[in-house]
Amino acid sequence: MSEASNTPILERPDSQQSGENHLASKKTLIMVTCEACNTKVFIPGDLAPLSSVSCTKCGHEIMMPMRLRQFDLRSEVGKGGMGKVYRAYDTVLDRLVAVKLMRPSLAADEKALDNFYREARAAASLNHTNIVHIYTYDELDGQRYLVMELADRGSLDVRIERQHRLPELDVLDIGIKIASALDLALKHNLLHRDIKPGNILFNADNEPKLVDFGLARRVDAVLDPEEGTWGTPYYVAPEKVLRQKETFLSDMYSLGGTLYHALTGHVPFEAPTVEELVAAHVHTPLTAPNLVVPEITAPTSEALAKVMAKRPEDRFLSYDQFRMALEAARSLLLVQRYNQPSPGDSKTKTSWWKR
Repeated sequence: MSEASNTPILERPDSQQSGENHLASKKTLIMVTCEACNTKVFIPGDLAPLSSVSCTKCGHEIMMPMRLRQFDLRSEVGKGGMGKVYRAYDTVLDRLVAVKLMRPSLAADEKALDNFYREARAAASLNHTNIVHIYTYDELDGQRYLVMELADRGSLDVRIERQHRLPELDVLDIGIKIASALDLALKHNLLHRDIKPGNILFNADNEPKLVDFGLARRVDAVLDPEEGTWGTPYYVAPEKVLRQKETFLSDMYSLGGTLYHALTGHVPFEAPTVEELVAAHVHTPLTAPNLVVPEITAPTSEALAKVMAKRPEDRFLSYDQFRMALEAARSLLLVQRYNQPSPGDSKTKTSWWKR
């Protein structure tokens, strides 16, 4: 990738002007590439870093780049409670990365600083294809930031919003991979504690990446009873609502709820208030996915219904068991599709295991 695009130039002054007016008319411009239409455009060089203007061709917002050590921050790709995430170019290693800037307003908040650092340490300790890789954690002029693998092809949340519900095969693939990622975290004695569609991102290869370990805790950590219930109400495990012991089965339940939403286009439970919503996780029976969408296969529906059992002991007792159920459902779905006659084909295809 060429990085010569952010080049300052001088706008040519009007030929009628001279002297001081001539000098005053000079205006520094920066040439950048619009990510939406791929057109090189000029933006005012006196813009504050990270501020934006509209592309003169397509209207897309173009951000004034900012250099942070060897990282050129190019465009915003996400934001959360702790800060914003930017697509950036690593000028030393010649690669695109994501840079998460902590909100300046949190710089004096010791708890926020601890959470930000804990997120970096937790994710950095895990090496898995489906967990976003952490490259470095640093500070420059009071600005704390986290550099990580770029996964900028949207979140599962965005895909659900756009497609309403995802194909069953896609949901099974995502479930198998994220369950494997959570299994690795568990082997390192970590609970994620905030599994939801917004925390599953996709990279350029369409690989799902688990992100945001800001709430992660060690399995044996003693939680402060005053801390409250952390998690997203649509996917929170019943035992967390009841302030009972939190285990990997709580993460498993939240993953089940996330997959349920992606598969059916509906969250597992709906209610007019947050209080009624979290109470539904405890008291309201789950409607099986194939009762919401009849074409969902029974093995997939049964796997998600089991993983979302009210009592932790009634769920799969390991991520291996959960993955095996999802993989079995995936295999049966593929066989079913392979053996399904094409329109106008009067002959049934020979089963692959009989060939």
